Amino acid sequence: MSTSELTAYTWEQQPAAAALVGEVLDRFRAASPDISRWEDRLREETGTRLLDWVDSIYPVNHVEISESLAEVGFLCDGETTNVWRHSGGMFPMFVLAPPFFAEDAPAGALALKVESVDDFSRLYPDGVLECCGRPGGTLRTALLAANEGPLWAAIERHGCREFAWPTPSDNQIAQAAKHRQALLQRTRNCASDAAGFQLAATLFEGAAADLGSDWACDLFFAAERSYWMSRNRAARVQYERQQRLGLGWANHDHHTYRSSRASFRDLVAALELMGFHCRERFYAGREAGWGAQVLEQPQAGIVVFADVDLSTEELSGDFAHEPLPPRGALGTVGLWCALHGESFLQAGMHHLEGQFDFDAACAQLRAAGVETMAPFTDFSFLRQAFTIGEMWPVDATRIAKTQARGAITAQQAEQFRTAGALGSHLEILERNDGYKGFNQTGVSDIIARTDPRKSGA
Repeated sequence: MSTSELTAYTWEQQPAAAALVGEVLDRFRAASPDISRWEDRLREETGTRLLDWVDSIYPVNHVEISESLAEVGFLCDGETTNVWRHSGGMFPMFVLAPPFFAEDAPAGALALKVESVDDFSRLYPDGVLECCGRPGGTLRTALLAANEGPLWAAIERHGCREFAWPTPSDNQIAQAAKHRQALLQRTRNCASDAAGFQLAATLFEGAAADLGSDWACDLFFAAERSYWMSRNRAARVQYERQQRLGLGWANHDHHTYRSSRASFRDLVAALELMGFHCRERFYAGREAGWGAQVLEQPQAGIVVFADVDLSTEELSGDFAHEPLPPRGALGTVGLWCALHGESFLQAGMHHLEGQFDFDAACAQLRAAGVETMAPFTDFSFLRQAFTIGEMWPVDATRIAKTQARGAITAQQAEQFRTAGALGSHLEILERNDGYKGFNQTGVSDIIARTDPRKSGA
């Protein structure tokens, strides 16, 4: 593999773009007491920032702002569109046209992302002026009453990055509900892991045939978050906090899977079937013994971090698509899968990472009885920490097989039988300057600190 391929996704801070977004949001805050009050509630009740929830910005002074956007790296989608996006950083979209959810907005508008407009609207019966878009469809909005100044709205997207309401048929709405239930109930313990991946692919292909791959991908990952929450108390605590404001997990940053070497190619294939493309790769070095492939589904707005035990030599090949031969030793990732099963199947996600006000979220979760580990990234542009891991019971058969291959000692096996082993986490993340990447050194550190053999759990 060439050096250019390994460095194709080298993310950098975008301070100029971040400053422009910040200036625009400051104007909205100054012009709207409603938005300022909402921002206070976000910070105080959910430990998040306004920026973490902004889907799109509809500014005033289109000519002036378009020149500024171009100067800091935003690009217009094309000659026939007014949507500006920044490919080098994580920023809201700018729409230099009247908002599609309102006929007029002379003072501009903000659209805030939520998982469900219905959940959001139920909490603000006197504040929602109008809901648009078909219930159960791919795009819905709720226009909020504003006492003065700019408009603001909640926006719900399901595999749709457009700025006009689609017109799903009655049959598509019914099919979406059917596939949502099927994905929530998919069998995760099959006769073999290969059969489990095949079943997931079959379910997804059925959904994609009826709805398209982007919508089907959104449904799939909603089910993944639901399964992960069922096994992680920290997740349920934070979700409840965000749901008190009707937000859901619309602030998700990335979903992390752990995979055995035997199943890694199947995992990548399943994700590529859903419309993901491979982004940057990670390798922590010979001592760490693991690697990761980052994948992104741009229309569904989903990023996946896929971890696997890996050697230095394998980084130079196409480890995401070529089979990884079996090895005797198990690294942290391989041991987790040996004890709990594949993330994509029995175990569920290792963690979901959401975007937060780092200090506020950690303090508020602590007050709610959820502790966080020491940060493994603490830069001005990127801060990350895991909540204390959920302890899961381990199947006796899995322990015996893992001991038989020499991956754990008799003492460790007994410890896993009696006390269980580290399972999943919630990850608290704060991004600044639009930084889109990850801290390879920090990720290596947290991988080591969550190895059950070293944790004493």
